[in-house]
Amino acid sequence: MIQTATTEQDILPHSLPPLRVCIQGGAGAFHEIAARKIFNEQNLEIVPAITFRELIDKVEQQEEADFGIMAIENTIAGSILFNYRLINESKLRIIDEVYLRIQQNLMALPGEKIENLQEVHSHPVAIEQCREYFRKYPQIRLIETEDTALSAKNILKHNLKGVGAIASELAAEMYDLEILAHSIETNKENYTRFLLLQPIDRSKLPPESDKVSLCFAVDHTIGSLHKVLAVLAAYHANLTKIESAPIIGKPWEYLFFLDFVMDSDLTYQQAIEAIRPITHDLKILGIYKQGKHFD
Repeated sequence: MIQTATTEQDILPHSLPPLRVCIQGGAGAFHEIAARKIFNEQNLEIVPAITFRELIDKVEQQEEADFGIMAIENTIAGSILFNYRLINESKLRIIDEVYLRIQQNLMALPGEKIENLQEVHSHPVAIEQCREYFRKYPQIRLIETEDTALSAKNILKHNLKGVGAIASELAAEMYDLEILAHSIETNKENYTRFLLLQPIDRSKLPPESDKVSLCFAVDHTIGSLHKVLAVLAAYHANLTKIESAPIIGKPWEYLFFLDFVMDSDLTYQQAIEAIRPITHDLKILGIYKQGKHFD
């Protein structure tokens, strides 16, 4: 994970100036939990952003944020293609990742009962992950909002009785809400992969890096993608992710987003240079160490 104090004169993490980390959503969102897992005990200032595009802008400008945390894929909802495009078009680089178990919780003002709730607010993805749970409570209307944590915050701010929120345990703690039901997501194998982003001109290659994220196009001919994958296989690159997205303005042509891990002594630089002649617009999105999984 990311370290900041590397001198022999140990500096307590919380005595350092806070690292400004931009997240999508409000304080207490799963993005904040992911940030704190990556940076461990280091002192953080969480900078909220309403949208992922706003997150990219804030980190690129470097005036409000030093890093950004961005969700990229979920084991239930799949990949977030829009975020792949944002990273590819940005001046940011992936420098770390983390896999976080997403545990959705139903919360409300202290003293509230599930039977008395009339509405439950949350992000549409969170609602979809928990829809089966609410079949037992047909009186509850599920209301889509822009963020899980902001839904919780809004209940406290406006003292909303008869209203619940689906959010993290951290959000319940931060906004003085009572958890009425823990882990209400239908599928318990619900994990999200988050990427840590930093401006290219500030990023350094993390030690022991073994994972590479790339973006490229290939000729619109038979076997062109197969050739790329065959070369990577020859270099013992373990493919962990491949995703395609249409190239705007070029119907039926695609960008490929690809992650691989090196499983041998051959270097990722050799693998990258080997596929460069058979790809177009190849861009290295990040070289970093495989992320940890947190339950």
